[in-house]
Amino acid sequence: MKKVIVITSGKGGVGKTTTAINLGAAMNYFGKDILIIDGNLTTPNVGIHLNSPEVPVNLNHVLLGKADPFEAVYEHESGIKIMPSSLSINELKKIRPEKIKDFKEDFKKVSEYVIVDSAAGLGEEALSIFGVADELIIVTNPEMPAITDALKTIKIAEQMKKPVMGVIVTRVKRNDIEMGSEIVKEMLEVPILGMIPEDTSVSKSLSMKDAVVHTSPKSNAARAYKEIAARILDVNYDSDKDKPTIWEIIFKKV
Repeated sequence: MKKVIVITSGKGGVGKTTTAINLGAAMNYFGKDILIIDGNLTTPNVGIHLNSPEVPVNLNHVLLGKADPFEAVYEHESGIKIMPSSLSINELKKIRPEKIKDFKEDFKKVSEYVIVDSAAGLGEEALSIFGVADELIIVTNPEMPAITDALKTIKIAEQMKKPVMGVIVTRVKRNDIEMGSEIVKEMLEVPILGMIPEDTSVSKSLSMKDAVVHTSPKSNAARAYKEIAARILDVNYDSDKDKPTIWEIIFKKV
C-alpha cells in the first residue's frame, strides 16, 4: 500500500532532515521505491544534503502551479527520488504550504513510499505539511526540552486526526545524563521506532553530501536507520551480521 510519511519535530536541530534522508535511503536499501520531498519551504536542506541545492524545477514551482509534480522529481545516484525546494526567498510570500495536500495522489504515483521532511517546530508551515501525511514520524533527542516539544507535536497530531507511527530518538550517547528509551516511551505514549547513536559518520556524510546509509553503510548510525526501516517495512534485517569485520575496521584505521 502506498504511503506518505511526514517526518516532523517539535523543535529544530534534532536531526529531522538527516532522519528523513537516511530513513528513505534505508528503505531504498530494502528495495523500496522512495521519493523524499523537501517540505521545509523556508529553510530547505534536502537538496543540500544530497548535492542538489539548485534544480531547474522544484516543489515551489509545483505549489505555485507552474509545474506538474513529476517535473520536479530528480533521481539520486543511489536510486532515491528527491523533490527539492527552492533556496530563493523571492517567492516565499506567494507560496501557500497547505496546497501540498492537493498533490498527495500525484506524489503517490511517483513512488511507493513518499517521505516528506517538514519544517521544524509547530508553526503554520509545519502544520500545513501535516495535511499531506498518511502517518507522522516524530524526531527528538533524549533530553527534556526536545521530549516536551515532541509531546506537544503528538497532541496536535491527535487533534488533527493524523496517526503517529512512532518516534525516532537521535544523537543517543547512552550515558547517565540523557533520558532512556523506557522513560521517553512512558512520557510520549507512542512507540519508539528506534534510537540513533551519536556517530561521527553522520557528520562525515553531511560533508560528503550523501546519506550515512550510503557513505558508511556499516556504521552504528546507518545500521540503526536500517533497523527502523526494516521494522516499518516488516522485513528481516540482522544488524549484527551487518557489522564491519575486524579487517574492515583495521583497513579503515590504516
